[in-house]
Amino acid sequence: MAESVGNKLLNKDVQNYINANLKTDLHSLLLKKSPFPEVSMHEIVQQIKGKQVAERKFPFLLKEGILFPPQLNLEQSSSEKTALYKSEILKGKTFIDLTSGFGIDAFYLSQNFENVTLIEQNTELLEIVENNWGILHRKAKFINLKLEDFLNENQEHFDVIYLDPARRDEKKNKVFLLEDLSPDILEIQEKLCSISDLVVIKLSPLIDLKYLVSVLSDISRMDIIALKNDVKEVVVFLSNENRDKIICNCVNLESNDSVFSFTFGEEETAQSEYSEPERYIYIPNHSILKAGVFNLISQKFGLKKLHPNSHIYTSSERIENFPGRILEMESVDSKSIKKKEQFNIITKNYPQKPEEIKKKYGLKDGGDRYLIFTQSKKGKIILKSV
Repeated sequence: MAESVGNKLLNKDVQNYINANLKTDLHSLLLKKSPFPEVSMHEIVQQIKGKQVAERKFPFLLKEGILFPPQLNLEQSSSEKTALYKSEILKGKTFIDLTSGFGIDAFYLSQNFENVTLIEQNTELLEIVENNWGILHRKAKFINLKLEDFLNENQEHFDVIYLDPARRDEKKNKVFLLEDLSPDILEIQEKLCSISDLVVIKLSPLIDLKYLVSVLSDISRMDIIALKNDVKEVVVFLSNENRDKIICNCVNLESNDSVFSFTFGEEETAQSEYSEPERYIYIPNHSILKAGVFNLISQKFGLKKLHPNSHIYTSSERIENFPGRILEMESVDSKSIKKKEQFNIITKNYPQKPEEIKKKYGLKDGGDRYLIFTQSKKGKIILKSV
């Protein structure tokens, strides 16, 4: 590993100091003078932050000799769980990550490939990744170049290209449209598809799916990936196969939810039946809601919808394998709600938020019972766990 990055940080005494201060308040630590003349307190705190993030986001990096980059690079990195999911999809001989960053996605996605190349324009970041991959016994070709320069020089063909464009502008504001990302995906999509059989692009969870289909050619697949019901990313696959139909997968990792797959455009012809609440209530997970398949989920599972805008479903008999929560509930009058009772409060298509409802009725939050405030076609309703 290059001298410039980390030999000083990997000094045994420095590492012992870092490990001894993992629970120390970092603001107060920054006010102290570093006990090591060759390492600044800012550099030490950066490593502590890295270890703290790794504990919840990528615990496989909690090994001796691993180095961590600045906070922004940690934030932009995929979690170990989402990277592992993507790695199970991809395989081949040659893999290249054109925006390797801290290398979490690349580490997992590259495991089913013989030859791996990582492109990163940030010299220090690439040196950190090269150090870490050495510790983890993973080989790759590390190239310190701007993506655009590499594409201009490249003569190779790759089985899979992966990239995770930067989603912040020069003023560090978040951006979402493909032409505002770095690199500009619209500008390079034709070039990418000419040098690879499959181009995989990780995008913001806020990106609009219809917009993607309108501006990107050769989309064969889109995966909406949630982790514990929090949508983390939308992953687009560009390929020459199946251009007549786009397969979409709604995934909720770290849950018991089944993957819900559909063909893009199916929602436009799907229809829902409507009903007042029956015995079972179904709340789709957030990957389903992100996909906007509100009628299709009703049609495919044989469920009835409460209201066009509520996105809550019902049935008299329990339907298994639904991608979301299934609750046994009954309609109640607001007068039956007693103060200091404990509930998980959910509002859907309702004028008041959970915090307002909790305050209004004097309720405690949590427990294993639910109160749902929503609307059916007949008007406002309250549903309570049976």
